[in-house]
Amino acid sequence: MELTKSLQAQKILKYIIIAFIGSILLTISAKLQTPFTLVPATMQTFAVLLIGMVLGPRLAAATVIFYLAQGSIGFPVFAKGGGLMYFAGPTGGYLLGFIFAAYFSGMIKKTNDPIIIFIYLSLSISIAYIVGLIGLWNFMGFDKSFSKVFAVGAEPFLIIEIYKILILSVLSKQLFKLKNLI
Repeated sequence: MELTKSLQAQKILKYIIIAFIGSILLTISAKLQTPFTLVPATMQTFAVLLIGMVLGPRLAAATVIFYLAQGSIGFPVFAKGGGLMYFAGPTGGYLLGFIFAAYFSGMIKKTNDPIIIFIYLSLSISIAYIVGLIGLWNFMGFDKSFSKVFAVGAEPFLIIEIYKILILSVLSKQLFKLKNLI
């Protein structure tokens, strides 16, 4: 009985450490940005998909939630700082969408070929963009057309997202080897 409790505690500690490392990766990826747009282009989407592929759906989603919790209490982990009000800003919806993107990308199987992985990752990041665009639309005002919101919050980033997804698809075999270690 004591051994079981000890092993369970070790497993929980391992997951906490992994989530902490994942949140550091997300923080660093948020700081790699283009500062001249309303919605900055960052490496967060790459990190979210990577975390999903390596950690699996539940631990990946928990890692993103941990990261968002850090930011919501004021740690400057987001692209332009932190705080609960950050979620009411132009990028708040994208941040919430990262939870779903991480979970969905974590469902990719190592047996999938790179084309299927590319499609899966594209769908995963699309979820983050849908939630993000709804949040941006709320921020900009629902009196704005959706095409205007799309032009600000998605269109400038589509090509770079395709490259990020392509890189992850090509690296998928190596990433799944890393997944087996966790």
